[in-house]
Amino acid sequence: MTIARLAAAAGLLTPVDHTLILIDHQSQMAFPLNSITVGDLRANTATIARAAAVFGVSTILTSVAATSFSGPVFPEITRAFPEAPIIDRTTMNAWEDAAVIGEVNRIGKRRIVLAGLWTSVCIAGPALSALEQGLEVYVIADASGDISTEAHDRAMQRMIQAGARPMTSLQYLLELQRDWARGETYDATTGIAIDHSGAYGIGLLYARAMLGEHAREG
Repeated sequence: MTIARLAAAAGLLTPVDHTLILIDHQSQMAFPLNSITVGDLRANTATIARAAAVFGVSTILTSVAATSFSGPVFPEITRAFPEAPIIDRTTMNAWEDAAVIGEVNRIGKRRIVLAGLWTSVCIAGPALSALEQGLEVYVIADASGDISTEAHDRAMQRMIQAGARPMTSLQYLLELQRDWARGETYDATTGIAIDHSGAYGIGLLYARAMLGEHAREG
């Protein structure tokens, strides 16, 4: 009896099956964070933004009251997408903004991956709204944050209970790469990890220094 077959789980993300929406990674929104340090948040946000750019993921960038209150989007995002428009909103829930929904519909993918500030408002709102409309929703928990750990954790629980799937920034990067034999994105993937993934990145640097060209998983 055969009980296993060569196939990835349908729930795993690929570069072409989802839209990444980065919401309100802005200076004023980051000032009161307590669930994660701003340094860690920026590193994790850089990981997913650069990953999306490298793998050609459909990506929507959006801000709230950028010129009148919340300030510019993190440079880690604009460096990854230098030509991309940023949809500025007045709504706290991006799913209530016509321009954002216009982009979601134009792209036309049923899987949505979310990250941003704050988890309890600007991520929970679109996550719950998209789920209610029948879309699949993933939330990158460590590229999101809130004014307290309690606020972040309760928001994550609320979204998970509604059907959202949590993940981390490094998980997102490695899920897109999936196979170290994919040489066309190998150097970019490991380069992102070296720059932003703490001890794992230092380990990659060590392996390259000690083993040279032999330090390749693929």
